Amino acid sequence: MRQVFWTLSTLLSHWRRRPGNFAALFVGLAIATALWSGVQALNAQARKSYDQAASVFSSGGAQSLTPASGATVPQDAYIKLRRAGWKVSPALEAAVLIHGAPYQLIGVEPLTLPRGGQLGGQIAGRAEGGDFTAFLAPPGQTIAAPDTLRDLGAKEGDRVALDTGKILPPLRSSALAPPGALTVDIGVAQTLLDRPGQLSRLMLLKKPDAGTPPLASVVGEALRLPPPGEEEADLKRLTESFHLNLTAFGLLAFLVGLFIVHAAFGLAFEQRLPMVRTLRAVGVSTRTLGAALFAEVALLALLAGGCGVIGGFELASALLPNVAASLDALYGARVAGRLALDPVWLLSGLGIALAGALAAAAGGLVKTLRLPILAAAQPFAWREAQRRFLRSRAALALLAFGAALAAYGFGDSLYSGFAVLAGLLIGAALLLPVLLSAALRLGERFAHAPLPNWFWADSRQQLPGLSLALTALLLAFATNVGVGGMVEGFRQTFAHWLDERLAAEVYFEAAGEPQARRIEDWLKRQPEVQALLPGASASVRLSGWPTGVIGMAADATYRDHFPMLDQTPDAWDAMKRGDSALISEQLWRRLKLGLGSSLDLPTARGMWRVQVIGVFPDYGNPKGQVRVDIDALSAHWPEAPRVSYGVRVAPAEAPRLIAALQARFGQDIARIADQAAIRKISTRIFEHTFAVTTALNTLTLVVSAIALLASLTTLADMRLAQVAPVWASGVSRRRLAQLEFLRIVALTAATAIIAVPLGLALAWCLVAVVNVQAFGWRLPFEMFPAQWASVLALALLTAAVAAIAPILRFVRTTPAQLARIFANER
Repeated sequence: MRQVFWTLSTLLSHWRRRPGNFAALFVGLAIATALWSGVQALNAQARKSYDQAASVFSSGGAQSLTPASGATVPQDAYIKLRRAGWKVSPALEAAVLIHGAPYQLIGVEPLTLPRGGQLGGQIAGRAEGGDFTAFLAPPGQTIAAPDTLRDLGAKEGDRVALDTGKILPPLRSSALAPPGALTVDIGVAQTLLDRPGQLSRLMLLKKPDAGTPPLASVVGEALRLPPPGEEEADLKRLTESFHLNLTAFGLLAFLVGLFIVHAAFGLAFEQRLPMVRTLRAVGVSTRTLGAALFAEVALLALLAGGCGVIGGFELASALLPNVAASLDALYGARVAGRLALDPVWLLSGLGIALAGALAAAAGGLVKTLRLPILAAAQPFAWREAQRRFLRSRAALALLAFGAALAAYGFGDSLYSGFAVLAGLLIGAALLLPVLLSAALRLGERFAHAPLPNWFWADSRQQLPGLSLALTALLLAFATNVGVGGMVEGFRQTFAHWLDERLAAEVYFEAAGEPQARRIEDWLKRQPEVQALLPGASASVRLSGWPTGVIGMAADATYRDHFPMLDQTPDAWDAMKRGDSALISEQLWRRLKLGLGSSLDLPTARGMWRVQVIGVFPDYGNPKGQVRVDIDALSAHWPEAPRVSYGVRVAPAEAPRLIAALQARFGQDIARIADQAAIRKISTRIFEHTFAVTTALNTLTLVVSAIALLASLTTLADMRLAQVAPVWASGVSRRRLAQLEFLRIVALTAATAIIAVPLGLALAWCLVAVVNVQAFGWRLPFEMFPAQWASVLALALLTAAVAAIAPILRFVRTTPAQLARIFANER
């Protein structure tokens, strides 16, 4: 043990003499760990919030009776069930806007709530000053989590206004409240939402007794009892793709960071091979040396990993608002606004740092231990041997490409999509040194003068030392081209899709059906109104997948503007007849339907069979969607409220019409917006969704640039042994520095050129494979040459910046230092 300690001390002394190499190793491992642990922290925080939200209605063993059609539950049904002996408690939940931000308003009846449940604990929690009297007595209370109060910019006792103008009861903080939720008395909620006599669910406290009448005999087919955990499973299934994509980007960034670690460890082993020879010569055994090397790697990994975990926490805290906004907008999943420390992802960050460091150092460690004592004095013994593996790398690259092709041909899941991407990236990483070596060999063949001939041959000799950094750049540039192309393509497609989808100039939702009828009658008398487009909706489950059924009028507006991927010639006329439906691309792919196929929709009155007459894109919607004629929907779901409208007017008339509606009807309108406002909200959601991707993409580029700088810096001393003979033959240091700069820029530019087709292949995989499997829609594949030029310019800038320090150091090397090269053991 003592011998291991002193051997370890000797090995660690190398880093004191090589601070640049140590900095590259430490920074590389810390950044890689930060990127990985940051993503894991985001995922862990989101899943913790899902569990908190899911426990709101299911804690204490409660189940929920929900409307079979996805509409609301009449309060009469609750009364009938209580009288029949069913131990149920009513709840009303809906999304409300406060300062433009969405929150979940939950109305409950505290006297019938399960005492062991989360909602009951919020209201009656003695430790938090809660009691039923304060909650029930006017003006009541609004219970929210501390983070929610901070997001609202309010404190306990404050009264906050909804965007509709209605005022919430005084706020009270409770640590038991789920993130983003506001809990009030159910009567208050019905007033705030303008839904008198309406409920959204009934919480079943315990199974009914043997003599209790069956559910169907009391309320018919209006309610259903979902299996336990169904809602939680829906949310986890819908968000799984989002988190898997986030994890994939974090893993890619982590792997790029490990290239720095691999290069730093490899060069460190190479630089101290004379030290290893000395240790072996004085009696240090291979086992002792191996234990010391392992301990060194573990110590460095824990130190750098610890800093990386701290950096990951800060990174996750910075990205959490965008992740939370995306999950809320896409899936209705609320995520706590403040990141909480979790021992699981903290330990996983340290574990991945240790595993990554061991993997990065394994090659050099094994090769160092296997070298005989005399061979250990040759600094380039094992790195020279790497050149003989170019053919094997080419063969492995072909195998990786073959595996990617097999995953594409035979796979049918998101994991197979990522397997395609992994095969492409691994194959390209293996093939890059082969392609660069072939290009350098070609240049050497056409070089006739001595200096150019040396330049090409020396570049080939330097390739093994730079290949890892260049591979990191290749992956970063390719990811930039691929992900950037996908995002820009999606942005253009999304903007065009929004322009067609948002055909009406004004959209509003009435507070209830009576109000909707009055507003509709008034609008029909307005001369500037060109068309009135009513809407209604219901919810069903198709093959276990939550699906919305939307009723729409077969108006000329939709015929002219509604975006379609495919349709029958008489699609709109067929839908107006009431026996046909348009389905979203997600549903079309999931159920594997075609035009003319039959689709059975479960309704309260039995199955409704419709014919599929068209497929439409529905970007950003994680659920399926079916569009039918609104009168047909009302016939099968009479309880579905017709309160949503689109109004066609001249664009210049839209502001005046909105002002007139607000002045005349006031609180009869739950929400109202013009086309531009909705487009702005949708675009903001889009930007939030891809902000995290862009951030990780940028960080990956930064890490790859650091990898190149680290390789050039650590190779700088070794370069003296190769350039000193050329200097001695009469080539000036200035000329040699120019050639060094040209070599780095040329290799980086070649890498960037190779990255463009790889990036295009990556973009195609993302839009044609990963997006389809993850979200159910396929984006058009588009190319952006201006982006390629920017990547090439960025590559040249990266090479220039990374090469400056080593080249300046070389230029400042004195002739005496170069002359001493011949006297040293090199």
